[in-house]
Amino acid sequence: QVDLVESGGGLVQPGGSLRLSCAASGRIFDIAAMAWYRQAPGNQRELVAIKSSVGVINYADSVKGRFTISRDNAKNTVYLQMNSLKPEDTALYYCNANIRSTGTMRWDDYWGPGTQVTVSS
Repeated sequence: QVDLVESGGGLVQPGGSLRLSCAASGRIFDIAAMAWYRQAPGNQRELVAIKSSVGVINYADSVKGRFTISRDNAKNTVYLQMNSLKPEDTALYYCNANIRSTGTMRWDDYWGPGTQVTVSS
């Protein structure tokens, strides 16, 4: 079994910053891409940022220059530093990872339960 757990969400004023963390644990053999998605009420889930195991990074246009994704491969952890937050960044943020488990030796996508980010004055 593999689990992803996010932390770091909360309420912040416009222009503020938050840092999200997501740790993968369990029967992990290898991790490929790790990513952050978000979903606001009434909207579809959208990709925010993704980082491959070799360091290739992509961001949604709406967060370029404000958000930074990073990884600590030794800790199986991905981070999302969010600066200059706007009310439209308000959403439930999900961690996603493509993981090969030791049990099945199969690559599967795993999701965390999500952490709420609310940007409001």
